[in-house]
Formats: sequence, C-alpha cells, structure tokens
Amino acid sequence: QESIYNLLPRLEEKPVKPPRYISTFRPSVKREAQENKAQCKTMGPAKVAVPSPKNFLQKHSKEPKLPARQKEQDKKLPSLSVPRRTDRPVMGIQSKKNFINANAVAAITRLPKKPQPIYVDRRQGDKYLLETSGLVPKYIKKKDFGRTPKYVTKRNEEERRAQEEYEASILETLKKRAMKRLSDEERTSLLQGLRRNWKEVYHEFQRLPVQIDTIPKKLNKEKLETQMKQLEHDIEVIEKHKVIYIADE
Repeated sequence: QESIYNLLPRLEEKPVKPPRYISTFRPSVKREAQENKAQCKTMGPAKVAVPSPKNFLQKHSKEPKLPARQKEQDKKLPSLSVPRRTDRPVMGIQSKKNFINANAVAAITRLPKKPQPIYVDRRQGDKYLLETSGLVPKYIKKKDFGRTPKYVTKRNEEERRAQEEYEASILETLKKRAMKRLSDEERTSLLQGLRRNWKEVYHEFQRLPVQIDTIPKKLNKEKLETQMKQLEHDIEVIEKHKVIYIADE
C-alpha cells in the first residue's frame, strides 16, 4: 500500500568488514628474520673510540701539499767566449800596429758616402724619400718587364678556344639547316605529280552538278577551286625556276 514513509529516503546500512587476513606463517617468518639479523649492520657499533682532544683539526691541514723540493745538483756552466770578470789581461805583449795612422789612411782613401736621394714638393716645401715616391723607374729594370703575364696569356687562350668552339657549333648548325638543291629528276617527278593532282581535282570539279543551290555544294565548289588555283600556282613557279632549293626543317 502507498504510504508517506515509503517516500522518505532510507539510510543505507554500512557493510560489515570481514576480519583482516593473517598468515599462518607469520611467527615462523618473524623468527627467521630475528635469527638472520646481523649485529650493527646499519648503524655501526654501539661504542666507538672517542678521538683524543690533542688531535684537533688544524687550519689548512686538509689542503693538498706540494712534494718537498729537492736540492739542485751542481750544473756545469758552458764555456764562455768572452773573458770573465776575474780574468786578468796578459801584460808585456803590445801590438805593433799604429791604429791612429791606419784610421787616418782609411778615412782619406774611403769613397765619399752618397747622400740619400730625396725630392721636394715645392721650393720651400718638405723633403721626401725619392725611392718610395713612385718617381723612380725601377720597375722597367725587371727581367719580365714588358712581357705578358702568364695568367693573361692563359685567359686569352681560354677565350680563343671558347670562341672557336662557338663558331664551330654555329657552322654545324648552319650546315644542318643548309638548303638542299633539287635535282632535275626530282623536279620533273614533282611537276608530274602536281599535274596529276590538278587533273584529278579538275575531273572532280567537272562532275559537279550544273545547279548549285545548297550550302554544301557551294563549299565543295569553293574548295575545289582553291585547290586548283594553288596547284596551278605551284606548277607555274616550278616551271619558271629551273634551280630550286629546299630548306631542311
């Protein structure tokens, strides 16, 4: 039956949890773990010797130290070409050369020193070296002066070779496109063929009806007349000119 209590939401009953599973081998596993456990395995020994207060950490004691310097062995000094400070000159030996007279003779007989060539830009201007000014013709004294450089000769040779190849290709192209002359036999056979074609077109033109009243008949008549005129023009041109050239396409 319908009741107001059935319309109210009912609270859901909480499910009852089953008891937690406990293995039957739990005591034996605990016993084996206790038997196989090593003493001081992770935390170290229970008692450690305390360092002496005399061995305290000193400053710069952990920095790397260089090895002890060894004493250098006595090295032999190289023989010197100049006299030492302790050496004494040999006394009693004098040179017989008269240096004063020798110097005077050398100064008298010596050639005068040539002045360095210079140039002046104006009358009361500054002086400049002549060699670096570009006014001295020192380049004409070279061995290869006036000769064509090698790179210019090589470039001219390459240009000449390229021009010759280009001209040869042009001549080859012109030879391929050269006009061919018709022989007398070909000219005669061509005339005969044109006349034969003209006769065929003329016979077909004669077979046309007398009364041409439709468009197709008119078009056919105009076509035959055009062909006859073209054949007559070709025959006249070939008969007029005995020498005929044909261009190769």
